[in-house]
Amino acid sequence: MAKFKTFIKNLGPGLLFASMAIGTSHLVLSTKAGAQYGWLMIIPIVLANIFKYPFFEFGVRYTHLTDKTLIEGYLNRGKGYLWFYAVITLITTFTILAALYTVTAGLFKNLFRLEEISLTIIALGLFVFISLLLIIGRYRFLENSLKLVVSILFVALLVTTILVVYNGQVDVTPNFKPTPLFNEAGILFLIGLMGWMPTTVEASSWVSLWSIEKWKGANSKPTLKQALQEFNTGYALTAVLAIFFLTIGCMTLYGTGTELSGNGVVFADQVVRLFTTHIGPWAYVFIAVSAFATMFSTCMTAHDAVARVSLDIIGLLYQKPKKLRNRKNFSITIIVLALVNFVVIAAFSANMGQLVALATFVSFVVAPIIGYMNLKNVMSDDLPKENKPKKWLQTLTYFGILFLTCFSLLYFWMVLFP
Repeated sequence: MAKFKTFIKNLGPGLLFASMAIGTSHLVLSTKAGAQYGWLMIIPIVLANIFKYPFFEFGVRYTHLTDKTLIEGYLNRGKGYLWFYAVITLITTFTILAALYTVTAGLFKNLFRLEEISLTIIALGLFVFISLLLIIGRYRFLENSLKLVVSILFVALLVTTILVVYNGQVDVTPNFKPTPLFNEAGILFLIGLMGWMPTTVEASSWVSLWSIEKWKGANSKPTLKQALQEFNTGYALTAVLAIFFLTIGCMTLYGTGTELSGNGVVFADQVVRLFTTHIGPWAYVFIAVSAFATMFSTCMTAHDAVARVSLDIIGLLYQKPKKLRNRKNFSITIIVLALVNFVVIAAFSANMGQLVALATFVSFVVAPIIGYMNLKNVMSDDLPKENKPKKWLQTLTYFGILFLTCFSLLYFWMVLFP
């Protein structure tokens, strides 16, 4: 019981990671993977989670042992590393948040039948509401609220998955032909799924910053083993929920010949409606709660993380990292990010797909580079020799870098030379 209480007390960075990762990569991509390609897609989902694990684990390890963020570690390796990460952050800042809020607003509009209210107005309401929650409650509120949200999300998804499995595989349409995976469209989807599963590699610094915030002002810091145990729990949760979404897609959509939308908002609505048809109208509340809780919690954690990363980068570039980490600057950054991304939604809503494609392209291409930067951090003299990653974890890291490099090059080639 004492160990369990300690574990609950240490919950934080890993929980936030799970909440942030379980967004479009799970609700849209995992479900779509099962719906279009069937059970075969469990292989790339599992592989992506395994090969990317070290890069995120290093965020917890480095910060726990040095009391510095991964981003500070980049600066220790050389200012070029920091500038590189700053450029990547700048590109994703004005695209990822806008995309997440757009999908969440669209889902909210469809779930609650708000046809008369524009998507932009709903997005504005979400920006205001989430910004206020983050400014007033800050990290402590974020952590405590997500313990509730993730618990509700897990239970709702578990119930939905059990109901779907209990009802059995949906009837396959006559003359059904499986969607080919190894053509251009299939390979691009596969790359997208693995690139965003469980999330992009640059988000490893987010876990690092949440760890700093979690331990700040605490009477005692957990041991490295306890901190990694907490993160591993959150990481495992993201993998399990990805398989839940895949199962739901396989059981309710695969083989029906349903035309699936490429638009995240429309697809999410399709999923909710099809679940309701397959399971029964009474199950709508479970599905609606699962879908909206997924996207809302992702918006909240991503907004918080991008604000912290932006402050950390600016502080390090101006050699005043700790001075900028205060409530006033955090609040200003939250508001600025909300305003900028709302303008992006209002001005570029018609081209949102292209903006997200740009962010996706950048994330894929730089993923192995950031993975290598994280490895450099934890293998540096910043860490005691006995606390550096074990040989098996180093080996897995190199395989992960090779894995990401191959898919990044393939994606680079297919986008530039279609």
